[in-house]
Amino acid sequence: MPDSRTPPEVDRVAASRRAVAARRERASLKRDVAMRVITPQDLLRRALGDPSSPAGAMRVTEFLTAIPAIGEGKRDRILAGLGISPVKRLGGLGARQRVALQGFLDERWPEPAPRADRSRLLVLAGPTAVGKGTVAERIKAHHPEILLSVSATTRPPRPGEADGEHYFFVDDAEFDRLVATGALLEHATVHNAYRYGTPRQPIEAALAEGRTVLLEIDLQGARQVRAAAPSAALVFLLPPSWDELVNRLVGRGTEGDEERARRLRTARVELAAQGEFDYRVVNDDVARAAAEVAALAP
Repeated sequence: MPDSRTPPEVDRVAASRRAVAARRERASLKRDVAMRVITPQDLLRRALGDPSSPAGAMRVTEFLTAIPAIGEGKRDRILAGLGISPVKRLGGLGARQRVALQGFLDERWPEPAPRADRSRLLVLAGPTAVGKGTVAERIKAHHPEILLSVSATTRPPRPGEADGEHYFFVDDAEFDRLVATGALLEHATVHNAYRYGTPRQPIEAALAEGRTVLLEIDLQGARQVRAAAPSAALVFLLPPSWDELVNRLVGRGTEGDEERARRLRTARVELAAQGEFDYRVVNDDVARAAAEVAALAP
């Protein structure tokens, strides 16, 4: 007679698969924290919101060592100082422990607070392959009240690109002249290749008319805009996960192995800069992300 206390084989197989899937998701979440795709606070909120989720099942020791610059020794000192047992799972933290851990994270990695003094100049930036151009084009198509700035570039046109619509295509001499005369709000060399810049006059004219202007630029350019126009609202576009960002970059098939590796290294550096921005938007769905960015217009 079968032992009634032994689960059927099909149940054991299903449970094993669920356990493997949960471990993979926890590993993915830890990569996201390590690569700064999500903040430690994001992961903690997920865990507390659903203690039975993979985030909630993550041990606090795993959580802390996923954060850059926290090794095992530092982790143990942090837990001792917060009065949290190393066997605790994030979803099982008590009320006092939640407050203590949240306070520790907020003190060391503060998240951006919404700005009340932002202007109508929106700056959209983010890591390579995150989909900035696609989101910007969605905003252009569905939010005609927002002007999408047209950049100047020294790279040649690609098939289907029109001068003055997609970019202002200029040679190096003309780009030098634009820089020298102060005609560009920002400019940068992208991927050690071509130069890109944002013409100042169309932006100033649109802002004077009361329109919102969207700049889709790289991290270098966003920093220059912040210096030139401190009231601009800087928006950082994030991928849903680090794994998805890698898949998007590899899936494009437009770069060789060496170039992909270089861009991934660049993406890690760019993701680490998200704390300089006023808002963070996750590009898990283009339409939703575009609507969220557009809604930031004052």
